[in-house]
Parts: sequence; structure tokens; C-alpha cells
Amino acid sequence: MGLLRVEGLAKNFGAIRAVDIISFEVRAGEIYGLLGPNGAGKTTTISMISGLLKPDAGEVFVGGARFGSDPQQAKRHMGVVPQDLALYEELTGRENLEFWGRLAGLSAVEAKRRATELLEALALTERARDAVKTYSGGMKRRINLGCALLHRPPLLLLDEPTVGIDPQGRANILEFIGRLRTGGTGILYTTHYLEEAESLCHRIGIIDHGRLLAEGTLKELQERLGGDRVFVLEADFKDTSPEAWDGFHERFRVLQKSECQLVVAALGSRDPSACLKDLLNLPVRIANVMVKRPSLNDVFLQLTGRDLRE
Repeated sequence: MGLLRVEGLAKNFGAIRAVDIISFEVRAGEIYGLLGPNGAGKTTTISMISGLLKPDAGEVFVGGARFGSDPQQAKRHMGVVPQDLALYEELTGRENLEFWGRLAGLSAVEAKRRATELLEALALTERARDAVKTYSGGMKRRINLGCALLHRPPLLLLDEPTVGIDPQGRANILEFIGRLRTGGTGILYTTHYLEEAESLCHRIGIIDHGRLLAEGTLKELQERLGGDRVFVLEADFKDTSPEAWDGFHERFRVLQKSECQLVVAALGSRDPSACLKDLLNLPVRIANVMVKRPSLNDVFLQLTGRDLRE
């Protein structure tokens, strides 16, 4: 059983179905990525898991115990890093850490010791005595992350932790998160950045309009689209309709079509060379064909009919 198990979670805001009966689990030493665009339901999901919002349906289990049976015990098992910074700008980095440590139940001595450890781990020791308002966006994100870790939670909920920061700051945070996972922490990581989900997460759940459309490892999600049999065709497709090509839809799935490009995934288990032969025999003069491994964006496109970036 995972550190976190979500079963049939749902939440409505008036007529809006923000989260629509989703289920997943996060295991110890695993980063589970919840990937979707802004407004997909990621933050609402984390808010229900952490007890900030009451679900309209479903259950949350933390450490095998139902959240509702002992909310305080469940909260002691988790650290939550919200998308909006939860920091006091006038306080120093150290003061913020020690404050949140005391709120988490640590003694003054333990909070001070843990703050020192985290400042070093987050490469912020030299700025520990400076007010947070003088920090860069990336430094604020790192302190925000540290505030959730004072009590050494086995489960960490991260809601878009790298939004709005520079590439170097993002790299620092991702490296630190990787070290937490190596130490056995189970991590729920929400993001709309494809490259983060592909490089960081062990399993990925794709969410859109509040529904969990697919989940699995990157390889498993790629296999949904034919593994290494995705083809990008360049030609004049302006006045063409793949639906009208004889037998085409029995052999290929259209992922994306524009006036000059067609992206398709092969169906079944045919050899790529056989697929390529079929494509070159289409009733269109093909200028170029490229074979590629499907990306997470291709998977998202196939599931939703639109790019994740839209």
C-alpha cells in the first residue's frame, strides 16, 4: 500500500466539476507526477488531500489510515508546498524556517537545528540572515520548500514548485527534490511542464478538466501510441482528409494535422518499415517522413485533442 492513496475523489464548485472521480496512489521513494494544464484540477486535488478542502465524494488515505479518522495525524505525515508562497517577507530565511518548524510541533532547539540543516541543503546558508523580501524568486521557492520539511514528513505534496523562476533556480529545486526521493520520501508533484514530468517522475497521471485520463511510467504512456512507431509526415495536406483514405484508420491513428504536417501513430504491432511503406503509398506526395518516440505532449494530444501548451 502506498504512502498516499486517493479513491474516487471529486469536488464541485457550483456547476463546475473541478475534480471528477480520480484515484491514484503515491509510494515511498517515488515521485508521482500529476501533469495537466492550468485549471485541470491539480491544485484542487492537493487541497483535498491536505485537508484544506472537503471532498464531495471519495476518500484519502495517508499511511494506510483514512484521513478523516484522524486529520491531525495524517497532516503530521505530510509536508505541503503550495503554489502561492507561504512566507513572511519581512522575516529572514532562518526565521521563516524556525517559525514553521514550531508550528509543526518542534521544540525551539530542534527547529533551530533543522533550519540549519535545511539552509545548508538548500544552499541558502549565506543568505540565512537576510529578509526574504530580498531573495530572488528561486530562493523564495527553495525556502518555501524547506518550510514543509522541518518535521521530516514521509509524504511531500508539491504544487507547481518551479512556476515563475529562472532555469538555474528550477534546476536547483529539481536536484533537491531528487535527493529527497532517494532518501525514501514519497512525492506528489503537480506540474504543467512536460520536461519536468518526463525527467523527474517515476509515474505520471495525466489530468484534464478534473479527470485522470491515463497514468503509468513514461514508457507505458509512450506505448499507448505505438512505442517507437510515431511518424511525422510533411506534405501539402490542405485539401486532404485522412478519413477518406482507404484502410488508413485501420492502420494509423491521427495525432495532429495541419496544412503542411501530419502526425500519426501506428496501430497494432507491425514493423516500422512496413508502416513507412504504407505511408509512402498514401494518395499524397510526401516530402519527408520522420520517425520519433512519442512525447508526453503527443500522449496528451491523443487523449484530449489539444496540445498541453494551449
